[in-house]
Amino acid sequence: MPVTVKKAVLWRRELDNRPGALAGVLEPLVRAGANFQIAMGYRFPGNESRAAVELAPVTGKKSTSAAQGAGLQPSSIPTLVVTGDDRPGLGYALAQGMADAGINLAFLVAQVLGRKYSAIFGFESEADADRAAAIIKRATAAKRRRK
Repeated sequence: MPVTVKKAVLWRRELDNRPGALAGVLEPLVRAGANFQIAMGYRFPGNESRAAVELAPVTGKKSTSAAQGAGLQPSSIPTLVVTGDDRPGLGYALAQGMADAGINLAFLVAQVLGRKYSAIFGFESEADADRAAAIIKRATAAKRRRK
């Protein structure tokens, strides 16, 4: 599977960290027919009574309206969604490539399922996201050619 690198807009809401809070945010979106590739929820270190929910993609009028009604707003953090074949050392290669280019990550969430990986990278600027996309494509293509 070739690597795919796509820009994404995370829709975000801060809320009280309590049982049922996530379900309350998701319910109107599900009723509107939304389907997410990314769903992240986390509490804030040092203030465990507060949390955030981030979702993507939110597309179409019904889903966008439902997201806004649930208190979600588009995040300003430039984000890339990367998927492809996993291999040993891939995470390191991507991290080192970004480090060598002086790119600082705002966040990273990655997982491997079987032989495939999926990662969500957040950046400090659109310029960093654009540079990182090129680095990711080069790093994954270089390894494929060496096989």
